[in-house]
Amino acid sequence: MLRSKAATIGRAGLRGARRHWVLLTVPIVLLVIAAYVAAFMLDEPLRRITQGKMNHALKGYTANIKTLDFHPFGFSLDLRHVTITQDEHPDPPVLLVERLSASVHWRALLSGRLVADVKIIRPEVHVNLPQARKEISDQVSVKEHGWQEALEAVYPLKINHFEIRHGDVTYVDKGPFKPLHLSELNLVATNIRNVRSKERTYPSDVWFSARVFDAGRVGADGQADFMAEPTPTFRGRVDLAGIELDYFKPITNRYNLIVDKGIISASGEVEYGREVRTVDLKTAMLDGVHVEYVHSPRTAGAERERAGQAKKAAKKVDNAPGVLVRIGELHLVNSTVGFVNKAKTPTYRLFVEDLDGSLVNLSNHETQGPAVAKITGKFMGTGSAAADAKFQAEKSGPALNVAVRIEEVSVPKLNDLLRAYGRFDATAGRFYFYSELSARDGQITGYVKPLFKDLKIYSAEQEEGKPPLRKMYEGVVAGVAKLLKNHPHDQVATKAEISGRTDNPNISTVDVVTRLVQNAFFKAILPGFDLEAARAARLKG
Repeated sequence: MLRSKAATIGRAGLRGARRHWVLLTVPIVLLVIAAYVAAFMLDEPLRRITQGKMNHALKGYTANIKTLDFHPFGFSLDLRHVTITQDEHPDPPVLLVERLSASVHWRALLSGRLVADVKIIRPEVHVNLPQARKEISDQVSVKEHGWQEALEAVYPLKINHFEIRHGDVTYVDKGPFKPLHLSELNLVATNIRNVRSKERTYPSDVWFSARVFDAGRVGADGQADFMAEPTPTFRGRVDLAGIELDYFKPITNRYNLIVDKGIISASGEVEYGREVRTVDLKTAMLDGVHVEYVHSPRTAGAERERAGQAKKAAKKVDNAPGVLVRIGELHLVNSTVGFVNKAKTPTYRLFVEDLDGSLVNLSNHETQGPAVAKITGKFMGTGSAAADAKFQAEKSGPALNVAVRIEEVSVPKLNDLLRAYGRFDATAGRFYFYSELSARDGQITGYVKPLFKDLKIYSAEQEEGKPPLRKMYEGVVAGVAKLLKNHPHDQVATKAEISGRTDNPNISTVDVVTRLVQNAFFKAILPGFDLEAARAARLKG
């Protein structure tokens, strides 16, 4: 009886508890439903408000947000399919974001602080040549474009954790060039504060990695100030590995540089601040590079203009460069460097292949001391070439000492060069070249000494009007007169002194040196070749 009564009471209590939980749960469920309904009702107004704030902040660009999902209990936002276009060149969109998520830290909120995490999933950046030119020529600064304010419009809080996953960046130039492409771009940054920091203060830790083109990698690890004005600042380590140079043809071709192949790797420290900007590469390597400088009548005007601009810019900074650059060690391995002159008839090409060398302590500021370079290679595919140089940036202009030695070059390999300047052909002979140059305080001095041994030539001027077979027969000239006193028999040799100024504001130092060496070279050899051609003509007659 008692047991039955207790059971009855227990069942009644259980039913009461159930009723209590039902009465408690129903309002909670209804509240959750109401919250989600309210959030759903708020999604579109919030999308319009957020999109409007972003477009109010951006200058020259337009943002579009396809959908926005507000999650009230997580106090978070999900923006999907965000598009930003450049107003002047809207196709293609500059930025496509598959998803942008922002969520608040509840613990921080309970303590009176507004802290958020932001994740950007699969952003795609597309820039073509017209868009890049518009950005470069635009007088509006990066800060005035409003990129930072646009991000703040999405979530105006301190960002504790910012992350980009699986990003993609593509630059498309005109013509047949491969796009410049970064893929699998990932970035993690912490403690992004909307507070102006002191100079050389970097409150955010940042890590970055990406694949460059097909096989290359780039990475960075350091500290940053993303809210600095006028641009974000950074200090840390940067690494490049296995980056293929021929992808940069859209850029190098504009400077008459043809890069067919080669790989660059480098590692060093970078600081880009408001007042201090340095690039300190500890090591760098260029492997298998094939590069040529092409001079032509079509580009001559642009070359002179670039040289003048570079000279004026160098003088303006007066050994106080905007970015201090130093390279600790640069190694060049198994490479080819050439020069092609299309402004002469015939076109000629000079090159050094199997090029190996090192450059130590290269800098654009005199306080870093002199740079030392040593290179060896094979000139024109036959003879040996070697050069030693010291270079130092100075306020009065670059200080330079160079010694060049070229030996045992097959002279017929130089026939295009000889025809271009003297209308000579060589059927045999060996070429040697020695030079020392020194530049300081705007003055360059030195000498060039070309030497030809066992030379056999004929002059094209003496062959005009003769049958081809006769030309071939008479073209071979045996022996060479002794042209200069105290020179061994069967040699054409002399020494030409070099002297000039390098402080012309409209001509680069490299251009001045090149012209002086060129003029001295032909001043040294052409009289001898003229005499030898006249002698050959007398012998044939």
